[in-house]
Amino acid sequence: MRAKFCCMRLLFIFLLGTLSVVTSFPETHYHDFVVQETPVNRLCKTRNIITVNGQFPGPTIAARNGDSLAIRVTNRARYNITLHWHGIRQMRTPWADGPEYVTQCPIKPGGTYTYRFKIENQEGTLWWHAHSRWLRATVYGALIIFPKSGSSYPFSAPKIDVPIILGEWWDRNIVDVMRQALFTGAAPNVSDAYTINGQPGDLYKCSNQGTTKISVKSGDTVLLRVINAALNQELFFTVANHALTVVGADAAYNKPFTTNVIMVGPGQTTNVLLKADQPQGLYYMAARAYESAQNAAFDNTTTTAILEYKTTTTSRSSRPILPQLPAFNDTASVTAFSSQLRSIRTLTKVPTRVNENLFFTVGLGLINCNPGPRCQGPNNTRFTASMNNVSFVLPRTISLLQAYYQNIPGIYTTDFPPSPPLKFDYTGNVSRALWQPGSGTKLYKLEFGSSVQIVLQDTAIVTTEDHPIHLHGYHFFVVGQGFGNFNPTTDTAKFNLVDPPVRNTINVPVGGWAVIRFVADNPGTCLVGPLPHRFTSHLGFSHGVRGRKWKRAVAVSGAAAAGFAAMLRD
Repeated sequence: MRAKFCCMRLLFIFLLGTLSVVTSFPETHYHDFVVQETPVNRLCKTRNIITVNGQFPGPTIAARNGDSLAIRVTNRARYNITLHWHGIRQMRTPWADGPEYVTQCPIKPGGTYTYRFKIENQEGTLWWHAHSRWLRATVYGALIIFPKSGSSYPFSAPKIDVPIILGEWWDRNIVDVMRQALFTGAAPNVSDAYTINGQPGDLYKCSNQGTTKISVKSGDTVLLRVINAALNQELFFTVANHALTVVGADAAYNKPFTTNVIMVGPGQTTNVLLKADQPQGLYYMAARAYESAQNAAFDNTTTTAILEYKTTTTSRSSRPILPQLPAFNDTASVTAFSSQLRSIRTLTKVPTRVNENLFFTVGLGLINCNPGPRCQGPNNTRFTASMNNVSFVLPRTISLLQAYYQNIPGIYTTDFPPSPPLKFDYTGNVSRALWQPGSGTKLYKLEFGSSVQIVLQDTAIVTTEDHPIHLHGYHFFVVGQGFGNFNPTTDTAKFNLVDPPVRNTINVPVGGWAVIRFVADNPGTCLVGPLPHRFTSHLGFSHGVRGRKWKRAVAVSGAAAAGFAAMLRD
């Protein structure tokens, strides 16, 4: 059965309306995606951007747990492209994950590729996006997974169900922005606006007409599926005068809790219930930056949408109520929000014994260079990023998956360090001798079925900041987070092994650490990657099983990368 695309301009996905999966048996949904240039007017200018099917954001994909998807992608744009299905586990279908030169070579202009995969034991909100260059800035959409027929949410079903996709907008060609940063070695230009469902909102110039509006009736319960599709920026999100009950994150249910504001890192999703229980009127939904890096340039604007009660009668001069958002550097609010996330115990099986204990420093770096146009970072340097002092280099001609599957030598090595080669005061005064990392396509070997713990440690190299890190093909348990340097003796004793949050993307706290655990149960060759965050590192992770005819590989690409990879052994 061919599922229909849900246009984001319509906004609403009604449970018994637009969802085309109503039988009790798993179905396969077929989609045709055409990647193309499309003229779009934002901030008083019209320019061509890369879209899917001429839509910005792209089509919403809706399916049920247990269904399969077949998405035929035709590239009619001028750039190579791949698509990634962010958060899908891709069990036995690693070639469908999408990272360029990791699981596949890119789809060239004029080319076609079909992604086929099954949704297994996942419910909630995910999303899809381009995984080539910085095309993710405009090529993205929601991926909504409903419960199986006959099953229900672990909360009362909402009357209205709507994706809220947060994004960033540049007034320039995003590929040119990326190329300029790569050429100069300096930080990339920040965005000109944030967006909600592709629209900046009426606080920006020339944006009144297109402002996203959500219509509700008094008493309605609304499920907002908040997705941070921003290329670089963590974002606070709130709705004026309305409480938000958090019921899920990264396609995993959690114990409900109520808050006035949420923080969503790049790549993360958060499901919240909103009760339309306020007086008739107009209320702003609003999002703006959470920025933890010191002295770093960032887009300090605010994007808005409007929650509109249907019976509201207002004059043209009426203004929606504007909510109060935290200060841009309010780490305390971020910590207060993230510390409330707890998984539903009946759904969790936290590894209590660890077979692989890994420690990764994550941070920025500077490469010394000769003064000139290609050396415009601080003090005649070029920005980079690293993990355990290794800046990851993607292949340029064949994918890592192909190299592993066909035993092609010289593409990668398996000597990624399991811990920092040199221990130091990670969040203190770091010696300048440690600011320049090495580079390579280095992988690390893991045993299939092993229980893995990774300590992700921020560093003060250049500056401390929070780092969004995504693990492709897996979800994981966040068993602990804190500030300063991780202490294996005192901090391990505080781990939550009872009901830790389940995520596929984690924000490592600024000047701090996060510890994740997972079972390496997804065979093949794969990369695990932090999302591009200015020059934040990219983690590589690959694993495979000898003697099998299918392999696995996943990764995240960006301006700078740090790599760790693992190859499963039998």
